Order: sequence, then C-alpha cells, then structure tokens
Amino acid sequence: MRVELKKRFKFEAAHLLPNLPEDHKCRRLHGHSFSVEVVVAGECDPEQGWLMDYADVSKAFQPLWVQLDHRYLNEIPGLENPTSEMIARWIWDRLKRDLPLLMEVCIAETCNSACVYRGED
Repeated sequence: MRVELKKRFKFEAAHLLPNLPEDHKCRRLHGHSFSVEVVVAGECDPEQGWLMDYADVSKAFQPLWVQLDHRYLNEIPGLENPTSEMIARWIWDRLKRDLPLLMEVCIAETCNSACVYRGED
C-alpha cells in the first residue's frame, strides 16, 4: 500500500526581498508566521502498518527549525534572497539526506499564499 505522510511545522521569521524594486512592499523588512508541510511517500511496511514514524520527520526538521525560528532569514547562508521558493528549496536540500522518502516541501507565508517544491527532476 502506497501512502503519503504530511507533517506540519511553524516558525516565525523576518525577511526582505532584496532583488525587488525599492518601492515594492516585500523589499521592506517584514515578518511572517511561516507554515511548513513536509511530505514523505512510499510503501507501507506490511508488518508495522506504517510508512515511518512521524517523530522521525520531526527529528529531521528540528535542526532546521532552530536555524529559522525567530531569525532574520536574509542572514542565513543560502537564504540571502529568502522568497518562499528559495526557503522551500533550502529546506529540501537539508532534509533529503535524512528523509530519503521526501516528496515535497510546502511553505506558506500567509493563509492564502504557498509554494510547493518537489526537488529537481
């Protein structure tokens, strides 16, 4: 049986988007309550009846949460231009080694705006 597991995390952070025109609202320093959804997928273990322990997803994400929560994202190496797209890829690149079943990372910076990243083809 093939399944997908989704685990959600939240972090608060400030950023600005330095490559936008000076008069764009996102060029100014501002913050978000970011929501991250990490999705893993694969075949359920028939004996255990699950794909993996949700706690393993949390354990893999924890070091990233420490780097992101209540931070100025532009100061994090690799996030100098911290768009939702860049944040999703940054998280993917750091999770994939510990979560080989990783299928997607979704970043929502508001209730209505989100980015889904599924790795490189």
